[in-house]
Amino acid sequence: MVDQKAFKTLDDLVDCKGKKVLLRGDLNVPTHDGKISDTTRLERLAPTIQELVKKGAKVIICSHFARPKGKVVPEMSLRPVGEALASILKLPVAFADNCVGPDAQKAVDAMKDGDVLLLENTRFHAGEEKNDPTLSQDLAALADVYVDDAFSAAHRAHASTEGVTRYLPSFAGRLMETELNALSRALENPKRPVGAIVGGSKISTKLDLLSNMISKVDVLVIGGAMANTFLAAQGVKVGKSLQEAEMHDTARDIMKNAQAKGCKILLPVDVVVAGELKNDPVTKIVDVNAVPDDQMILDVGPKTVELLNKALTELKTLVWNGPLGAFEFTPFDKATNAVAQEAAKLTKAGKLESVAGGGDTVSALKHAGVIHDISYVSTAGGAFLEWLEGKALPGIVALTTLARESFPL
Repeated sequence: MVDQKAFKTLDDLVDCKGKKVLLRGDLNVPTHDGKISDTTRLERLAPTIQELVKKGAKVIICSHFARPKGKVVPEMSLRPVGEALASILKLPVAFADNCVGPDAQKAVDAMKDGDVLLLENTRFHAGEEKNDPTLSQDLAALADVYVDDAFSAAHRAHASTEGVTRYLPSFAGRLMETELNALSRALENPKRPVGAIVGGSKISTKLDLLSNMISKVDVLVIGGAMANTFLAAQGVKVGKSLQEAEMHDTARDIMKNAQAKGCKILLPVDVVVAGELKNDPVTKIVDVNAVPDDQMILDVGPKTVELLNKALTELKTLVWNGPLGAFEFTPFDKATNAVAQEAAKLTKAGKLESVAGGGDTVSALKHAGVIHDISYVSTAGGAFLEWLEGKALPGIVALTTLARESFPL
């Protein structure tokens, strides 16, 4: 569990007027045809920037963007992102053509109290992903203190997320603080009973997550194509459905271990099948033991939705990662929509603490129209997944352990 007392927040950064604050955000926003297609990450970073500006700090923002692999790639410049950020903040955002060196230093030297500066893509330097101490020191040399507000990059030990904490007093930004508190409430210190919905296509990609979940939750719902593997492992014929035959023994082991730990696993009891995966094909709802040989399972059926919604009413806490079906195609979004709407209703009624995360999960909750009705939705992909797997995240360790050792509370 991440004890809030183990890391410093902006509440501890009382007197920062005139101080140069290096703020690590996640500006790795999705783009389409060169234009930003989703500004959620910028909007979530804004409160920390605005608070620091109000306190009179000089706010120096750094972030990675895309995968330039240590080289300068003009199409991967953060300059357009800075313009979008300025629009959201309704404040000028200056831009430096490098994240370190003379260009960065000149831009920092020109700052006045309350100014905001965005540094160029940290991944234009090979030392970023290698966690090179020289790059970490060069970044630290620009500032007086460091604030990390990029939970979504916390699973990587990079120069701007982990290395820099060795050279500057380090604090969690408001988004990082909110995320850590939400995740802690969901799995480390939850109100029980606690349940998890885990979807996805393959057990092999979520093996660590499933193994961790069965020791943390009281009820585990397995959905998506991953459920097909569990069903097939029990001798259920799943037709042409996507499943991993080589993971049958693993699936049986997970179910055996879950039973030993008192974790109830819920699998589909009925399913929606079709001959092909596309929008609006001919479909049929069948019992899970009656899947035709020439059909594939693409969603769970109405009896399963009823079963899951009833289970939700008995929970106090829910963690959600992954849809129940191929929600990108109609009508295979029905079950995910229905269960998401029930979770949202219970959350709004104050009966359920709900935390969700992962790219497909965020898209599915948006599609279901409930993204704002879940207690907390994490925009972190890999970091959220690794946290669910029970792994120590370097960026969090840096705030809670390295920073405490170098700059005691």
